[in-house]
Amino acid sequence: MGTKILVIDDNNQDRMIIKRFLNKAGYEQIFMAESGEEGLKKAISEKPDLVIADTMLPGMDGFEVCRRIKGSLAAAAPKIIVMTGTIDAVDAVKARKMGADDYCVKTADGVSLVKAVKSLLK
Repeated sequence: MGTKILVIDDNNQDRMIIKRFLNKAGYEQIFMAESGEEGLKKAISEKPDLVIADTMLPGMDGFEVCRRIKGSLAAAAPKIIVMTGTIDAVDAVKARKMGADDYCVKTADGVSLVKAVKSLLK
């Protein structure tokens, strides 16, 4: 059984692009969620190795998703990358405070995201 990755993003196009980047990098078990609430449920039920959560989500934002996953799954919590479409240094600090293992800006080529995923999963 391979590595399980959960992508939480409310933008369908972004989810598909991220999935394509991950597939190209050799990751095949990709689960998707459109909201923070759905992502939290899937993180608990699917037990992924890694969660990639967008900061801007309807309802529960990516920071809160991160905090809740780390809190409810404790020692069994997956690695978490909080991802954003905007460059904001405050977000990186907030992401770490909420338990994120890495913080990544969305880019058209996905290089930084794939690099972060590989680094956390080695």
